[in-house]
Amino acid sequence: MASENPFNSILKSLDKPNGDGQFGKYYSLPALNDPRIDRLPYSIRILLESAIRNCDEFQVKSNDVEKIIDWENTSPKLVEIPFKPARVLLQDFTGVPAVVDLACMRDAMNKLGGDSNKINPLVPVDLVIDHSVQVDVARSENAVQENMELEFQRNKERFGFLKWGSNAFNNMLVVPPGSGIVHQVNLEYLGRVVFNTNGVLYPDSVVGTDSHTTMIDGLGVAGWGVGGIEAEATMLGQPMSMVLPGVVGFKLLGKLRDGVTATDLVLTVTQILRKHGVVGKFVEFYGEGMSELTLADRATIANMSPEYGATMGFFPVDHVTLQYLKLTGRSDETVSMIESYLRANKLFVDYSEPQVERAYSSYLELNLEDVVPCISGPKRPHDRVPLKEMKVDWHACLNNKVGFKGFAVPKESQNKVAEFTFNGTPAHLKHGDVVIAAITSCTNTSNPSVMLGAALVAKKACELGLQVKPWIKTSLAPGSGVVTKYLQRSGLQKYLNELGFNIVGYGCTTCIGNSGDINEAVASAITENDIVAAAVLSGNRNFEGRVHPLTRANYLASPPLVVAYALAGTVDIDFDTESIGIGKDGTEIFFRDIWPSSEEIANVVQSSVLPDMFRETYNAITKGNPMWNNLSVPSGSLYAWEHESTYIHEPPYFKDMSMSPPGPHGVKNAYCLLNFGDSITTDHISPAGSMHKDSPAARYLTERGVGRRDFNSYGSRRGNDEVMARGTFANIRIVNKFLNGEVGPKTLHIPSGEKLSVFDASMKYKSEGHDTIILAGAEYGSGSSRDWAAKGPMLLGVKAVIAKSFERIHRSNLVGMGIIPMCFKPGEDAETLGLTGHERYTIDLPSNVSEIRPGQDVTVVTDNGKTFVATLRFDTEVELAYFNHGGILQYVIRNLINAKH
Repeated sequence: MASENPFNSILKSLDKPNGDGQFGKYYSLPALNDPRIDRLPYSIRILLESAIRNCDEFQVKSNDVEKIIDWENTSPKLVEIPFKPARVLLQDFTGVPAVVDLACMRDAMNKLGGDSNKINPLVPVDLVIDHSVQVDVARSENAVQENMELEFQRNKERFGFLKWGSNAFNNMLVVPPGSGIVHQVNLEYLGRVVFNTNGVLYPDSVVGTDSHTTMIDGLGVAGWGVGGIEAEATMLGQPMSMVLPGVVGFKLLGKLRDGVTATDLVLTVTQILRKHGVVGKFVEFYGEGMSELTLADRATIANMSPEYGATMGFFPVDHVTLQYLKLTGRSDETVSMIESYLRANKLFVDYSEPQVERAYSSYLELNLEDVVPCISGPKRPHDRVPLKEMKVDWHACLNNKVGFKGFAVPKESQNKVAEFTFNGTPAHLKHGDVVIAAITSCTNTSNPSVMLGAALVAKKACELGLQVKPWIKTSLAPGSGVVTKYLQRSGLQKYLNELGFNIVGYGCTTCIGNSGDINEAVASAITENDIVAAAVLSGNRNFEGRVHPLTRANYLASPPLVVAYALAGTVDIDFDTESIGIGKDGTEIFFRDIWPSSEEIANVVQSSVLPDMFRETYNAITKGNPMWNNLSVPSGSLYAWEHESTYIHEPPYFKDMSMSPPGPHGVKNAYCLLNFGDSITTDHISPAGSMHKDSPAARYLTERGVGRRDFNSYGSRRGNDEVMARGTFANIRIVNKFLNGEVGPKTLHIPSGEKLSVFDASMKYKSEGHDTIILAGAEYGSGSSRDWAAKGPMLLGVKAVIAKSFERIHRSNLVGMGIIPMCFKPGEDAETLGLTGHERYTIDLPSNVSEIRPGQDVTVVTDNGKTFVATLRFDTEVELAYFNHGGILQYVIRNLINAKH
């Protein structure tokens, strides 16, 4: 078990620069006197400091510290290390199940005679409610209020539960709806850069339940997205296991040319890194070009790490970071502490000093002067199109066969004109016409240069007499209230309003598909004439079907380009040679007539973006708004579960739990619930999207009086285990070998031969007293990490999964929920062993956990006489401890109760 930290000898004091006392103590990397540390990338040094500070020879061992110091030699070997982030970031969809689990743990603690108030996050948790804003109302001065009223009507139950959690739990900050986008709020306010906890200083680091958590990497804070179970484990003080990553060094030179935006840069970087291949790696930016990038520009690049495939796109802290911290209202004392600590611990980059050459796994270089204006699309973020080539590329997409760059529109139909009537006025649509133009997403709304650039485009356009066609759904969704303040101070918001870019709300909107309906007449014109309509948005994802079901072409662009394309009304345009429209004096207006210079933008930013705006916005952020403040919620530290609720439900994780760990469980005469081949992803396993009208989840809601139009999505009902269990393995494209080629969410109940939904079959097995297992091929659980991909199977009664290989995080999540992960021996699988899945399976494990070793071989016996050896995939002693307790949550509860003794 845990012991005293062997690195306490390098705990040093940090003096304040003015000689007025000390900031605190810190674990000093220089005090190790190891020359290998000087060559480590800064991102790896953050992992090293965390391992040293948390070393207890149980969760984190001295050997783990050595692996990280020896990164140059160990990272190519894909070694695993434990990492304990400093905090956790949640948004509302993922926050609800996390708070549900904490509430259940309190109930269990209370029943076991422990102090339920001990159940609190052990690291700070920041929860921002931002995923529920729907653009139902646009082009209206009252859009914000009207959209928020609808948001509260739909989500009142979830919001009330989160509000209860904000009062009930310590160490948890809940930012109310209507405040902004989680990643922009994180950048402008929540990011600490350096923590000072109980007199010990250490770098801020964060894992979040949204893939774009990486935006904070632009601030020099190591952060990335994880699944709900890893986030909950981190909240409860447990380490997360990760492969020590390779680091791509990306050198930036020069400066951006006049008129080129940060969005143009990030789309260029995304394409370069996609081509290079950075999946599972850190990317670390450096070079003299760094001084030419504002912090907001860096955050834009860091935000799109998921789109270029990296775990992080990291910008080490330097003078630009410190300037941004002051701009956003952080105190001088805080900034002084941050700089002093990071300099003392070799975590600060000072470009005025000679640079020690750092080692990287591979190297890339980009001269910023080579970046040109561009957009990306029509279906993927990394399909960059230089603006000069857009018209040619668009026509190629119309011609190409259906694919990422093709719509296969017949030549004779490419000039089709769809006539319709809009509010009594004749109108028409053609292929490539814009029907949605949205300034949205933390990727860009956090960047004053591109936001004020868009406003300057609007000003020039209005002054020249240009207008946006009334049927284009235009919207502006800032990522924080600060944006509104500087747009108003600049006097430019009125021009955006004039073009229909009224503020619709503060949160994730069009970028995550919350674009709302488009006008019925427009929708009919698109569907009846099979028009390839376009959306242009300043977001980070444009996969087909994501933005809106009726926009087959979706382009990512900078906010000023969003305004330009809205004015043009089409993506089928060459901005160099074709006019955008006719001005009030009858002359043709071109792109160059409305495009601001970089100097114009910089002057407006300088005069309009002020520290007081950030202070005012964030001093009031937790005070909420009238609708939030008027939400009536129960008081008390234990949640009063409403048994009729279809949104929030108490899961049975701790039913019949006692103080004694149940010990390792084997599997006896289990039936195979599902028999899979290769590449079953978490999207196949986990409930996602809308509910099919004939699904078990739909049946459950209908039986409780919920009308079909009120089903909402699985995501919105993540706090109800009854819905989520019924949605597990309910993917309509899942392929189960039992069904002999039939695709869909059914399986065979082996004893009776009935074909049933996976949920119904699992419940039938449970009622008969039978355990179940799953057989699978390679890469089981690949894809995004999803907590319900492990919670769901556990609730269905699955005791073990035997696969050729697992995605790393999903395997860990199965362990966390008490499910045994096992791997066939190399060269073997169900087919080579002659297993049909109709057998019954027995896996004998020792009853004493001390007799089980990580990675040991175990014999699996079937009822037809076949036996085979498989590897038990508990990979660490910590995972064995979780399994001994029946899961990670049970382990934490018993440890907290025992701690008082």
